[in-house]
Amino acid sequence: MTRTDDPPADGGPPAITVEVCLDQSAWSTHLAEETLAGLRDDPPWIPPVWFYDETGSALFDEITRLEEYYPTAAERQILTEHAAEIAEVTGMETLAELGAGTSEKTALLLDAGEAAGTLVRFAPFDCSEEVLRQAAAQIAGARPSLTVHAVVGDFNEHLGALPMDGVCVLAFLGSTIGNMDPPQRKGFLAEVAATLDADDWFLLGTDLAKSEDELLPAYDDSAGVTARFNLNALAVINSELLADFDLDAFTHRALWDHHESRIEMQLVARTDQTVRVSALEGAEVSLAEGDHIRTEISTKFTPSQVHRELSDAGMLVEHTWFDDRERFMVTLARRA
Repeated sequence: MTRTDDPPADGGPPAITVEVCLDQSAWSTHLAEETLAGLRDDPPWIPPVWFYDETGSALFDEITRLEEYYPTAAERQILTEHAAEIAEVTGMETLAELGAGTSEKTALLLDAGEAAGTLVRFAPFDCSEEVLRQAAAQIAGARPSLTVHAVVGDFNEHLGALPMDGVCVLAFLGSTIGNMDPPQRKGFLAEVAATLDADDWFLLGTDLAKSEDELLPAYDDSAGVTARFNLNALAVINSELLADFDLDAFTHRALWDHHESRIEMQLVARTDQTVRVSALEGAEVSLAEGDHIRTEISTKFTPSQVHRELSDAGMLVEHTWFDDRERFMVTLARRA
């Protein structure tokens, strides 16, 4: 279904199209079922979507400004230096972003596209209709020359709903792809390749493998912000699924899995406990002291690995850019 917010008669901001492909009730049911399945797995895990209520989003914003958390600054440096080149190389008429599109990094790309005189459309994509409507209104108000066509969906299913008019750059920044395990990445990249037309581009941000000494502080900062962010996921589940997690009964832990080349964020049980999830027919989950719940993975890549995974999905890398310390990479690819 498609909903359009029309401009007021007094000449207010331009119309915003919000295309809703994801039924929020069905999505909530899916998340609840996935969460229960994850908690009953061995070892247990929860979907990282629970991080991002209002409190969690504010905490993550704080994390991105921490000295230890380098990925945001590194990617921002790359886009600050090369956004104009990206706009020139691609001639982008549509910028589609997997995300709400309100970050400073998105603004750099929008600025470059408008300065090049080619960009006419912005298409943010997110699973939350509320977040996306707020973001779309903000962007349309600040950039009245752009058409804003937002899509509410699951990027594992609804990429085809994106308006890929003209030359489109599909951006997936922040190394969010690192939160997927290998089978998920393979399926996602294949879907991206199938979505692109011959003149379209895929812009991908990836965090690169580096020493454990540099990686771990980014996910276990000295101020404890990441720990609060991690624990907040349980508070959100308590609120949304009527669970009774005791946040004081868990401690934050970040581990480096060398074999999988990824950081794993965990919540470790400090005592034996049984958690009841009332919204899921009173389901109970038992944890022993020392058991952990995995809350997120963050894969760290090599440049050759990124090239290989894109190639396997049917895409050809045309350009790569690095920050000055080669901690992060932005890749521009197109359909092979």
